[in-house]
Amino acid sequence: MVIAAILKTKGNRVISLGPDQTVLDAARLLAEHRIGAALVRGPGGELLGILSERDIVGGMAAHGPGTTGLQATQFMTRDLVTIRPETLVTEALSLMTTRRVRHLPVLDAGGGLVGMISIGDLVKARIEAAEQEAEELKHYVVSAG
Repeated sequence: MVIAAILKTKGNRVISLGPDQTVLDAARLLAEHRIGAALVRGPGGELLGILSERDIVGGMAAHGPGTTGLQATQFMTRDLVTIRPETLVTEALSLMTTRRVRHLPVLDAGGGLVGMISIGDLVKARIEAAEQEAEELKHYVVSAG
C-alpha cells in the first residue's frame, strides 16, 4: 500500500501555524484539533518546519516559565523529514522509526504539500490490510473446502 491510498481516505487537510504564532497558540491549536503536530508555514505557504507536542515539551523544559509567549518557530523542528505519495507504508514506518518522528509531511514531485500522515495513520492502514488479508484467506479456505 502507498501513502496516496491513505490520503485518499483520510483527506489532505493539514493544520498549520504561522511563524508569528506563539507556543500557547500552537498548544491550543493541537488540543482543539486533537493532533500531535502542526506544520509551520510562511506567508506564501512555504514550509518552515513542524511543531510537535514533543517540541513544545522540550522547549518548555529548556526555557522554563514564560515559554508560552515565545514564538512557535523557536521550538519547531526545522529539518523536515518528508515523503512522497508513492512511498510505501512500510518505507514510511521505517523512516519514522529511524528518524524518530511521528508525523511526515507528504510532498508531490514539485515539492508542494499534498497532506500529512501520522504514525497512527500508518498503524491503522497496516491493521486494516492485515484484517483484509485474513478475511481473504478465510474466504479462500472456506471456498476450497
